[in-house]
Amino acid sequence: MTLTRGLSKKCFVTVVPTTPLVTFLERVQETALDTFGEKDFDAKPYVDLSLKLNLSKTEKAFDGLPRRGENGTVSVKDLKEFIATYFDDAGDDLLYYDPVDFVPEPEGFLLKVKNPEVRAWALEVHALWKNLSRKVSDGVREQPELHTLLPLPEAVVVPGSRFIEVYYWDSYWVIRGLLASKMYETAKAMVTNLIFLVDTYGYVLNGSRAYYTNRSQPPLLSAMVYEIYNRTYDVELVRKALPALLKEHAFWNSEIHKVTIQDAQGCNHNLSRYYAMWNKPRPESSTKDKESASKFLSNSEKQQFYHDIASAAESGWDFSTRWMRNTSEFTTLSTTSILPVDLNVYILKMELDIAFLANVLGNKATTESFLEAAEARKNAINSVFWNGEMGQWFDYRLANGTICKESETWQACNQNQNVYASNFIPLWIDLFHSDGALVKNVMGSFQSSGLIHVAGIATSLINSGQQWDFPNGWAPLQHLIVEGLLRSGLKEARSLAEDIAVRWIKTNYVGYKKTGAMHEKYDVQKFGDFGGGGEYIPQTGFGWSNGVILAFLEEFGWPEDRSIVLGGGKAFEGLALFLVVSLSSGRHFAGQMILTFQERPCPKFASPAGCWSFIRKHGIHPQDDSLISFSLLQMVENSPPGFHLVSNLIQNMESGLETIFSFLRKYEDGGVEGLKLLADAGN
Repeated sequence: MTLTRGLSKKCFVTVVPTTPLVTFLERVQETALDTFGEKDFDAKPYVDLSLKLNLSKTEKAFDGLPRRGENGTVSVKDLKEFIATYFDDAGDDLLYYDPVDFVPEPEGFLLKVKNPEVRAWALEVHALWKNLSRKVSDGVREQPELHTLLPLPEAVVVPGSRFIEVYYWDSYWVIRGLLASKMYETAKAMVTNLIFLVDTYGYVLNGSRAYYTNRSQPPLLSAMVYEIYNRTYDVELVRKALPALLKEHAFWNSEIHKVTIQDAQGCNHNLSRYYAMWNKPRPESSTKDKESASKFLSNSEKQQFYHDIASAAESGWDFSTRWMRNTSEFTTLSTTSILPVDLNVYILKMELDIAFLANVLGNKATTESFLEAAEARKNAINSVFWNGEMGQWFDYRLANGTICKESETWQACNQNQNVYASNFIPLWIDLFHSDGALVKNVMGSFQSSGLIHVAGIATSLINSGQQWDFPNGWAPLQHLIVEGLLRSGLKEARSLAEDIAVRWIKTNYVGYKKTGAMHEKYDVQKFGDFGGGGEYIPQTGFGWSNGVILAFLEEFGWPEDRSIVLGGGKAFEGLALFLVVSLSSGRHFAGQMILTFQERPCPKFASPAGCWSFIRKHGIHPQDDSLISFSLLQMVENSPPGFHLVSNLIQNMESGLETIFSFLRKYEDGGVEGLKLLADAGN
């Protein structure tokens, strides 16, 4: 480990050196980009290659390749032949593995899922654990210098697609799914692998590759151990894990991560930040990072950018406007100058978990120490991040950039008041969701935040083209917020949690039926559309998506009479009209009606004319001061085609609600061309 001087004379960046093989593979990666071109180029597979021969012979052969032109480009034919001769394919050093605890339908599996169609799909998702299970080949352990893959001792479950190794925070939601699938031994094996990484490196790596040794990811190992213990009561796992958890806690509270903020009353609060131990291009994306850094003139500016981009990757949110000073300019990443809400929530969870697990082992001193640490961090989170006026916890930007002083005084203007799903993650923790008044306040803020969409929770409100921004929704964020609301015990919070879970389950189901795959992320604007953006094409598999679906179905189930299939056509035109009229009449249950209708279609709304018949029968009339809500328009826009008729009407109307009712009367009179639906009025 070395120290490299950063932008300030007072600041140093700790750098963990990489391996000679990774350095060489970066050269191969750059040559491949020159040879094959930028279109559909993915840099990662080149640093996942393993050598057939030793490195010196391979490098010598590479250096001897014929090159042409000023740039020394290698021909497509020569480079393909070189790679085939000297390398095994990426992923060949991971073998398919049949988990010992997998059965096609476990006893007691998802007992609350009564709908046969949903149950059949859930079993297909459960079966994906077999497809994603791997074991490191013996060759990795025997000759580790030929591989960038690390020699994990136990079998693994990988995310899928290009992600063919273990990833740290993905593993938490994979384990939640494995527990729902009754695959306890596989879940324990995954924790054993992560403990191995802590024992070897002092912290859990971002992933199980040699090029990930310079950074971690959101620290959720303690949460994995806690969840497994609560299912299995395996004290030996706790005994094995606790020393590693203590090491990890020390890592996240070490000098490079810890920042002290002094509040207005002069009290000091210690919080943590992401701080990768790297100031060069990330090997798995070296060519992209160099291209982005080309905007900087000085070497020190490039080093700081590389440090911040690696730290953003450490956050798991790679990438998002959360980390940018200017949300429209990627090169303004300043991750190391930000104290993130969610990171400190994860560390607070770690402190509470360590206290709990130490108590299981009868270690009272450790329990008391970590309960004190948790209380201090809770106070720090409330003092630095909480904004009572907005009802959210906001990330805090350090005033003097990458902080080099021992402490900094809190200023309200340094809270990042952009809306991100991470602003609501503290609800996941008992110390916050046990406060009913606080939950109601935060729930109101969340419901009016603009994050809740027809197919789930958006990551942000900013459509930046980055994958951790709008319109993408991610399984971990849905789960953390839903579980926080659920654990509060409030009836209205549980209702909101279930509403979000149902939306998320439906979009995963529709996407699966359309594509035959589970996806890494989804577009929350429309059921079944997978997400995009970022530096690689959308991925399938997919570990944490599978895990969250199984966890949601285990918690909420799916009633037999609740349809998973979305309706469409005439029935939805009729529902749209009903929603418009009921809302315009001051009936605020209109938004809930869409969910009710999708669960149990009513013949009365089988057509627009049938809807209008119902409206007349119940004497519903518009109020002059009524407004069509944005949430209704949103549902209309992102539902099946039958809604678009009413959507266009609302968006183009010139005289408010009277135009809508004029339109509805035409339905009653049969005056709309092509929609002769009055015959259905009696349905």
